[in-house]
Amino acid sequence: MANVNPEDWFAARGWTPFPFQREVWAAMAAGHSGLLHATTGSGKTYAVWMGALTRACPAPGLQVLWLTPMRALAADTTRALALPLPDLAPAWQVGQRTGDTPSAERARQERRWPKALVTTPESLSLMLTREHARDELAGVHTVIVDEWHELLASKRGTQVQLALARLRRWNPGLVVWGLSATLGNLDEAMATLCGPGGQLVRGRIDKALVIDTLLPAEPGRFSWGGHLGAQMQQPVVDEVAKAETTLIFTNTRSQAEIWYQLLLEARPDWAGVVALHHGSLDRDTRDWVERGLKEGRLKAVVATSSLDLGVDFLPVERVLQIGSAKGVARLLQRAGRSGHAPGRASRVTLVPTNTLELVEAAAARRAALAGQVESRLAPDKPLDVLVQHLVTVALGGGFDAEALFDEVRSAPCYAGLTRAEFEWALAFVERGGDSLGAYPEYHRVQRDPDTGLWRVPDRSIARRHRLQVGTIVADATMTVQWVSGGKLGSIEESFIGRLSPGDHFVFAGRVLAYVRTQDMAALVRKASKPKGIVPAWAGSRMPLSSEMADAVQALLDAVDRGEASEPELQAAGPMLTTQQRLSLLPRPGRLVAETLVTREGHHLFLYPFGGRNVHIGLAQLLAWRLAHRVQGARPNTFSLSVNDYGLEIVAAEPPDLSALHDGSLFATGDLMADVLASLNSGALAQRRFREIARVAGLVFGGYPGAPKSLKQLQASSSLFWEVFRQYDRGNRLLGQAEQEVLAQELEMTRLRAVLDHMARTPLAVVPLQTASPFSLPLMVERLREQLSTEKLADRLARLLADAEQAAMDPAPAPRRRRRSPRRQA
Repeated sequence: MANVNPEDWFAARGWTPFPFQREVWAAMAAGHSGLLHATTGSGKTYAVWMGALTRACPAPGLQVLWLTPMRALAADTTRALALPLPDLAPAWQVGQRTGDTPSAERARQERRWPKALVTTPESLSLMLTREHARDELAGVHTVIVDEWHELLASKRGTQVQLALARLRRWNPGLVVWGLSATLGNLDEAMATLCGPGGQLVRGRIDKALVIDTLLPAEPGRFSWGGHLGAQMQQPVVDEVAKAETTLIFTNTRSQAEIWYQLLLEARPDWAGVVALHHGSLDRDTRDWVERGLKEGRLKAVVATSSLDLGVDFLPVERVLQIGSAKGVARLLQRAGRSGHAPGRASRVTLVPTNTLELVEAAAARRAALAGQVESRLAPDKPLDVLVQHLVTVALGGGFDAEALFDEVRSAPCYAGLTRAEFEWALAFVERGGDSLGAYPEYHRVQRDPDTGLWRVPDRSIARRHRLQVGTIVADATMTVQWVSGGKLGSIEESFIGRLSPGDHFVFAGRVLAYVRTQDMAALVRKASKPKGIVPAWAGSRMPLSSEMADAVQALLDAVDRGEASEPELQAAGPMLTTQQRLSLLPRPGRLVAETLVTREGHHLFLYPFGGRNVHIGLAQLLAWRLAHRVQGARPNTFSLSVNDYGLEIVAAEPPDLSALHDGSLFATGDLMADVLASLNSGALAQRRFREIARVAGLVFGGYPGAPKSLKQLQASSSLFWEVFRQYDRGNRLLGQAEQEVLAQELEMTRLRAVLDHMARTPLAVVPLQTASPFSLPLMVERLREQLSTEKLADRLARLLADAEQAAMDPAPAPRRRRRSPRRQA
């Protein structure tokens, strides 16, 4: 289609292409793959789409694949790609194929494939399971991977790499382009998608970015998680009232449900123009919200990450972020939802829920404007994804083992795959490894003696595999629906399992009364009470990124030097001054340890700023070392608490802190052994194995209309775990589970770096007379797990009274601040 001229199409609309768009067009016309990194709303879509159109050929069949990480983006992307076709490629059609695509449309596509197809990684893998996959996909000459930063660090990104390796086998001239707006390690991200020799294009355009903060009237001297939430209700309502359309982002679905209720509580007249959007709501509800945003009919939408990717909502004027975004990339992604067009400013306003988040807000702005965006790393040869892929390609026409080994190793994630690892995976899908040989359902692929190709011999195995292709593994959910009929969405089965008939809970912006469970559905009716339990979804807490942690510490250092210029730091001044008065501010070059004796025991507080995930493992490790590595240590009982800034260890008996003072507590020499000894690593690995077993096809989630319950899935995965441990100790999926716990849940690499830093940093030990502003949130975090809401309120009132009295004391009791010498690295 040599007559395709993007310049003419742009000119006809009064547009002028940006230099980066022309650069992409030229690179794609020359057959180069690459990564386009540009600001949200700057024109990335038409940069790569026009390049794909210039590569079109007259051959029939599918030519371009557009991969999107979310089904919700597919319809919006399809409309954007279809817009220039009448002028540039009248014979072309753009199709859409996701889990939401009706079966009739799928059948129509298979009779005559469109020239371009917008799809997801899972749907592409399903296409690879088709018997004639090679005939249908060999003509694909261009693949666009949208929001590559979102896929890169997950197993879904690994799935994409394996699919691309298969497409390159069929078409060595395949051109692949990734799109991203928020990445720190661009060269590595590009190499992971395109292999060596890719072209990096940076879309530099003048786009204003405004990051400001909604300051609380009374931040206070002491604060804890959620402390400012109620105080910020009216300021948020006032900001929403000023704008035409506002997106209000929260970090969790629970928080989204709460803030939706808070908005309507303050402004009942906004019912119908304020909406809620998160991934557990029914698809029809989410579609209605998205249409309302596009058409400008909604005043505000409270949403989670379900709306922070890709979709263009031009009417959105303001973005509010409730609480810290915890990462620079996430903040920039959400800021880009406003001003989503070239030439329009993007503005995000941060809404702190505790006083320390004021410091995070100022740090986030500094880091964002300095371009300190987090890097994202791809998983290293996950074998569960490889096992699934072997069955996929065995269904899709079969494979030659020697050729497939080379093909898989061409995917960057598997460049280090050994022959032994590949042979193990092949044996595992052939006969279930060394322990499942007696069970035919795990003999999933067999070698055809006539052709030498490996194929799936059984239709039931094929059907089961196709039903659960993919790497997205969530806890089992139940549909929430009215007794009278009509779905509201889905909620985790474990939450519903804790309810009794008549209990009230908040979901989908409503207070509901649980009636009963029937056919894996939670039946509900309208509640008779105005309040209910807010569900807590699994995996909802996000840790502070390294870049954000460094930025926060740099700001605290400036405060310690009297250089607090940002308005957020002025607002946090009473808390920071009180911390200086009662203790010390943590900062680079000084590791602060606080000790306190209360009726609960002997408290040790440390502030490494390693993020919540690292601190979970670190607290366990340090407590274990205090109990086992200190010579002559007496039996002791420890309680632990962590947040993004620090950790608390509470001992029933006075602990020997000599290892703290000499630095041996932070040694990294026997780190791996100590971590495994200090944690219930077997339980953590077993929980991780549940996900691996489902990806690898060991555990089947059930047929449509008859899903298995969470208890059934857990029982099945636990059975495999025990069988492998007893009869197949060499099973590599067991080792993968342990590796993923260390790498992902405990962030072992970061944990080691944090320990090294702690060992090198001069230590300042401050004996406290009462809780400091930095230690109080850790105490509250621990007490929340132990006490009812009423008892927590009483205990907190006493803690605050003592702390406020100490803060106002004109002559506080002298404290000895011990500085421990350390060996310098």
